[in-house]
Amino acid sequence: MIASVAGRVTGIGPEAAVVEVGGVGVLVHCTPGTLAGLRVGEPGRLATSLVVREESLTLYGFAAEDERTVFEMLQTASGVGPRIALAMLAVHTPSALRVAVATADIKALTMVPGIGQKGAQRIVLELKGKLGTPEDAVNAALGGGAPVLPWRDQVHSGLVGLGYSAKDADEAVAVVAPEADAEVTAGRSPQVAVLLKSALRALSVR
Repeated sequence: MIASVAGRVTGIGPEAAVVEVGGVGVLVHCTPGTLAGLRVGEPGRLATSLVVREESLTLYGFAAEDERTVFEMLQTASGVGPRIALAMLAVHTPSALRVAVATADIKALTMVPGIGQKGAQRIVLELKGKLGTPEDAVNAALGGGAPVLPWRDQVHSGLVGLGYSAKDADEAVAVVAPEADAEVTAGRSPQVAVLLKSALRALSVR
């Protein structure tokens, strides 16, 4: 397996880049976000996943290894091939996909071209528990183990890390505050993963 490629970027197209490795130009299919981080004539490094078919060998590249991990895991779901998996990562970050699957957010999954209602339901059914929990997604969005912060800061930072604006995060935190306050009143610590689910539901129905 080709785990990564590194070299001078010699070309960038709408869906792929060419990276020169040892004098050979390697075509690597990437998301728009990954392509945006590359510059022609400059060095580039991509984590890669090689998809082998009878008639072709296709290399897919990612800015981060976590993207590659999620890309490969997505393909374990029925009906999800490399093209759909790449499209999912073009629309959502790995952390956002973890949250969408863990919370059965069908609306978020059907935002991906090629995924309908039934396909989204199947993805949730087959991948739930495999990609991780909302709390795992927050940790990933924060760049590793999340610091120990008050629940408001954790939920807010997690939402921002998942791609929401600070204003949206502020509004969602305000919505779930009564739920957290009720836990504190009952003598329990607010569960960040539960509050994050509630915050995401609030954002999805606006």
